[in-house]
Amino acid sequence: MIKTSRLRFETGGSTDFVDLTARLQEIVAASGLREGRVHLQSLHTTLAVTINENEPLLLADFEALLERLAPRSVAYQHDDFANRVGILPDEPVNGHAHCRQLLLQPSATLLVEDGRLVLGRWQSVFAVELDGPRHRELALQLEGEAGASDRNRDQIRLELARQLMADPEPIGAPMRRLVESGGKRLRPLLVMLTAHVGPRFDSLRAGVLAAAVELIHNATLVHDDYVDESPVRHGAATVAAAEGPERAIAVGDYYFAKGTRLIAELGEPAVSLTIARAMEAICRSQIDDLALRGRYPGDREGYLQVVQGKTAALIAASCVAGAQLAGAGDHTVARLGRYGELIGIAFQMADDVVDFSDHSGKPLGQDIRMRTVSLPLIYASEDRVAGAEVRRLLAAEPREEDIPRVVDLVRSSGAVERASGEARRLAGQAVAELEALDGELDGVRSHLVQLATSAVDRLV
Repeated sequence: MIKTSRLRFETGGSTDFVDLTARLQEIVAASGLREGRVHLQSLHTTLAVTINENEPLLLADFEALLERLAPRSVAYQHDDFANRVGILPDEPVNGHAHCRQLLLQPSATLLVEDGRLVLGRWQSVFAVELDGPRHRELALQLEGEAGASDRNRDQIRLELARQLMADPEPIGAPMRRLVESGGKRLRPLLVMLTAHVGPRFDSLRAGVLAAAVELIHNATLVHDDYVDESPVRHGAATVAAAEGPERAIAVGDYYFAKGTRLIAELGEPAVSLTIARAMEAICRSQIDDLALRGRYPGDREGYLQVVQGKTAALIAASCVAGAQLAGAGDHTVARLGRYGELIGIAFQMADDVVDFSDHSGKPLGQDIRMRTVSLPLIYASEDRVAGAEVRRLLAAEPREEDIPRVVDLVRSSGAVERASGEARRLAGQAVAELEALDGELDGVRSHLVQLATSAVDRLV
């Protein structure tokens, strides 16, 4: 595999040492790289890259060394603009910074083993700012062998394609459009990963279960879009919008049934029962959701009840069913189920927060337009200062001109930060559930941790 990326950051002083180690490790984990290299290249002539110890006295010594070798106070020919051509009007006087860069390196290559950067005990990766503070950018190239996550995603994609090709065209075509339009594939990936935990891992059977779970999830989306009258999902027309409500109901029902059949054919009663209970919770939560919308924006207790059924139930069931398929023990299954429930709730909270971001990819305040129950709205409605106005504006169908005001009130009330913090806390609790299973998660623990992190890494 070869992947490229950019790492952007701010520097805080004229000379600054920015420790990039943790962020680079997150990029490696998200890429799926298991064995290989990461190449870093500075895109600035006064920004270097180095590997050294992150110790304040050492960094102070390093800064003093640079000052002795290339002091700011002396004259540099680079700063004599009379002898240079093509000088921009805002060109800074920074000959010292360019000379210092000659003493350092603009790039570095790091090894990756088992999905981790290879660094010594005291080593960190630094960007060394020589002429700040500034906006800075590093180019990254990752190359090497992809890990289990990428292989699992490929298998899920192929199994979904196989299952959808076997269906009648009037039913299969709308679902293929939905499946191919995008999505995070969180649930089937959890199935594939947790299926490694028990003693009976079978890649083909796990792939069938993963595809079945994803078909069930997409069936719920088809029905949700019809109920919510949503015209678009993942940038494409919803089944209800493109095919009409009758076809949408039929497509959703068909894939509920097909997913259930595929799971039953695996011959694992415990797995069938797990998914059936999750489907029951999903349907029950629809009723709870309608009741909560009747007292919009609702309250936290009702919100959690809906989220546990509508979002977290199938995510938790994906973890449980994968482990059950592989014959994992009851203690392991229970821990993975709790992990899945926690990241499911955190995932939904993060989705709620993203609606108040300018970079969400959808119209700002879309949840408000659709009267979707949302944790930031609930917290804002309870705020001592903003709450009364939020409740007044949301008491009836919101007018388009009122939506920016509601968004401003939610942001100023601290509700977004409060919901973000809660989502991150739950993701942390999910990771803690894995700690008790450390010896049983060889090869998949880092992926499960990364999925918990990525559940909330969209937060503003």
